[in-house]
Amino acid sequence: MPKNNARETIDNANLAAKAKKFLMVGPKTKAVVNFRGDLLCDIKKKGYEVVVVVPENVDKSFFKQNGIKVRLVNLNKNSLSVFGAFSYYRNLKKIIKEEAPDKVFSFTIKPVIFGSIAANRAGVKEIYSLICGLGMIFSSDTLKMHILRFVGSHLYKYALKYNKKVIFQNRDDINEFVARELVKRSQCELVNGSGVNLKKFSRNNLPKDKVSFLMVSRVIKEKGVMEYFKAAKIVKEKYPDAEFAYIGAIDKNKNAINMEELKPFIDEGVIKYIPETNHVEKYVGECSVFVLPTYYREGIPRTLLEAMAMGRPILTTNTPGCRETIAEGENGYFVKAKRAKDLADKIIYMIEHRSDLQKMGDKSYQMCLEKFTIEIIDERMLEVMGVE
Repeated sequence: MPKNNARETIDNANLAAKAKKFLMVGPKTKAVVNFRGDLLCDIKKKGYEVVVVVPENVDKSFFKQNGIKVRLVNLNKNSLSVFGAFSYYRNLKKIIKEEAPDKVFSFTIKPVIFGSIAANRAGVKEIYSLICGLGMIFSSDTLKMHILRFVGSHLYKYALKYNKKVIFQNRDDINEFVARELVKRSQCELVNGSGVNLKKFSRNNLPKDKVSFLMVSRVIKEKGVMEYFKAAKIVKEKYPDAEFAYIGAIDKNKNAINMEELKPFIDEGVIKYIPETNHVEKYVGECSVFVLPTYYREGIPRTLLEAMAMGRPILTTNTPGCRETIAEGENGYFVKAKRAKDLADKIIYMIEHRSDLQKMGDKSYQMCLEKFTIEIIDERMLEVMGVE
């Protein structure tokens, strides 16, 4: 065999033997594990070496069990410091250069913006981003948020031009980004949320001895927390036996609700308050109806999908991301954003039409099965990113 042909054969064999590398930039370890853990495992099964970049040194048992490499990078997700942002970008670039991945994927605003720019500067050809809703800067009209929206839009536009594909969770967000000229429509792909694991959130029947309501969210105003608490108080004046529970992690965001505002409702027994839990499925399984009166710019709220997977009727707002989860009158109802009285009226309707709740829960489960399972979502994500 000619020497040149032999060398070419060896080089091709070495190239084939080298596994492709996939690098994910996430906002924090918990979000990566809870929202992208199944996806990472699927990518690993495809033969890729997988690296995750996260900002905090916490429990890495999931990554160790699944053979996923972890790199740490400093990030304060709530900070507006220019120096902090530049430091985050610079460290991301260094890590990405060292890892030399074939594909880089980022999700949430700071990882998307600085991860995309850093990956481009590090010479990565295939860059992908997931826009998990537009968040507070696109849902609040304060002067501060107008300024942040202006700055954030320019940063998004600059960063997303380096992306091969930009993945969205609802059409409203695609249309908004295209209208603002932050991304080309040809770059956009639609995926129905983050998906839900039906093994963890398994379907069960509604409680027979009571009608109970549950809300799960961060303790911030835009999630509709105060509207839920106020609506519960209105309802209990007419139906004192109705039960209301709320699960919410205390948020350090400046828009977080002070717990002192919620304490009177909790002390009076209007709301049963449950701090953040790793077993939310237990509480969803104990409720009759799941409530999320949000006006935050959601992608598709994972909490709604989890409730649907367990066969719960839904009360939520007709807003981007949430409207995808409701077939009006079939598996739930829309409530008016920022209107505690309207929410109370819908809750009362559910109590007075208790015999319809199981049928509505069945419809929620069927919708989840057809559109929102983790298998459906991850298969679509792999297709968009060309992971074969």
